[in-house]
Parts: sequence; structure tokens; C-alpha cells
Amino acid sequence: MKIKKGDKVKVITGHYKGTIGEVIEALPKEDKVVVEGVNIVKKALKPSQVNPDGGIIDKEMPIHVSNVMLYDSKAKSASRVGYRMEKNQKVRYYKKSGTTVKGGKK
Repeated sequence: MKIKKGDKVKVITGHYKGTIGEVIEALPKEDKVVVEGVNIVKKALKPSQVNPDGGIIDKEMPIHVSNVMLYDSKAKSASRVGYRMEKNQKVRYYKKSGTTVKGGKK
């Protein structure tokens, strides 16, 4: 999976098409990512010691990784990602502009 936690992505299909947000969580075993402000659902919480009243919260749910593309802020567009070797280190780069991807925590 070429998208990692901390990457800036653009949603390319679905209800949230065109939305740009940061990846909060990457789920590589499921091929899904959780993006900030995308696929928000209402979730009911049972009362607990931490939250004695319970209630309804808004929560971001995972979307499939094929529905997002990395967002290149220099080119101001979504771009595909490739890999190349720089100084004996494998790095990701934007195929549209050729610049190296910054960010993304492992």
C-alpha cells in the first residue's frame, strides 16, 4: 500500500469526491484508510465510567485505498505514486511532478 499515516490525500470517488484530508490511520491488511473529515457516521455510545451519559458521536470510518490518491500541494492536484532509489534509500515520489513525497509516518 503506497499511502501511509500522515499523508495528504484527495478522495477521487464517492460521496466525498474532491475532499482533501490527512490520513489518520492506515489499515494495510484491509486495504483501507481513515481520512480526516471523510466518511463520517453517527455512532451511539453506551454509558461508561469515562462517559457516564453515553450519547451519539461523529466518527470517521475507513474507506478503500483505491478511492483516494496522494495530493501534491506544489502541483495542487492528485497524483499517482512511484518508488525510486535516492542515496541508497527507497523513496516515494509524485509521478506528475517528479518531486519526493514528504510526510507519512511508518
